[in-house]
Amino acid sequence: MSGPTQIPGFWAIVPAGGAGTRLWPLSRRRSPKFLHDLTGSGRTLLQETWDRLTPIAADRVVVVTGRDHAPEVARQLPGLPAAYLLAEPSPRDSMPAIAWAAAVVAARDPDAVIGSFAADHVISRVDGFHAAVREAVALARAGLLVTLGITPTYAATGFGYIREGMPLGVEGAPSGCAVVEFVEKPDAARAETYLASGEFRWNAGMFVVKASVLLDLVEQWHPTMAADVRALAAEPGRLDELWPDLTKIAIDHAVAEPAAAAGRVAVVPATFGWDDVGDFDSLAGLLEAHSASAAGPAAAAGLSLIGDPADLVSVDSTGLVVARAGRLVALIGVDDLVVVDTPDALLVVPRSRAQEVKGIVDRLAGIDRDHLR
Repeated sequence: MSGPTQIPGFWAIVPAGGAGTRLWPLSRRRSPKFLHDLTGSGRTLLQETWDRLTPIAADRVVVVTGRDHAPEVARQLPGLPAAYLLAEPSPRDSMPAIAWAAAVVAARDPDAVIGSFAADHVISRVDGFHAAVREAVALARAGLLVTLGITPTYAATGFGYIREGMPLGVEGAPSGCAVVEFVEKPDAARAETYLASGEFRWNAGMFVVKASVLLDLVEQWHPTMAADVRALAAEPGRLDELWPDLTKIAIDHAVAEPAAAAGRVAVVPATFGWDDVGDFDSLAGLLEAHSASAAGPAAAAGLSLIGDPADLVSVDSTGLVVARAGRLVALIGVDDLVVVDTPDALLVVPRSRAQEVKGIVDRLAGIDRDHLR
């Protein structure tokens, strides 16, 4: 069977930022989760993202990351041209990063359609991902800002939601629908209502749009940012001068939400598997699924392992072990426990409280352990 064909005029933008604090101490500020192999595939999340995108975008991939991470990104992606590795002086959230990359792409290809895809997500059924991107590109060429909406599988309170409207009937995008609104992360009761209605999809932050349209949307609601990123594309040497004044804001709040209210946003329902690997509970479930399909690391039934199997001895235990310290981890009779052993920090937490790990990271500076963040 032949592989996917290139999408003419399509560029992929990969924002590679964030510290992944809910995966501490495996993920740190200087070594965030996208630089790690979390699935046992032998490829990091960043490399898996590259592997998904290059079949449809070839050499038209732009990565935006922090200056501290740029050398490792370049090492992990030897096929990425130096001109397409953009290094932020400081984190300013997703909108400045994506707008900067869009301005760089637009300067090279004024008619380009761009797609923004995070470096730290796990996607299965990649053929479905490619098909959704193709539909999104068709909608984007009609002037719309397009998001890929994930079909919710449970009443999640950790994701934003997209309310889906009527089909748009755009050629080449048979499943494309209007977006009525974006909804912030709901409480449990509202999440149950969203799930039952069948009208909502999870917002995974994947957007496809013409580069020129995105810059026009940014100019409409954040004119100074639009002017500054266009200046950066023309004069890269002004980065340290202009970057600190860019508004720190996510693309969802900056343009997607107001554009949806103006009727300019579409959604393509995802037909692929998606996980943002947001915490150790999510990671444990992901590894369990991989193990069930004989595609991931497993120490024993109900217990997943990241690391050398020789570093784990387990008796009647379930959960997740990350063995990265080079010493033995022994478990006896523990259920749904996460144990993350690294050379300078040890984390033990029930899977049910994995979301609270970020709170530990927040406390490190106050106990003179900021270097461990």
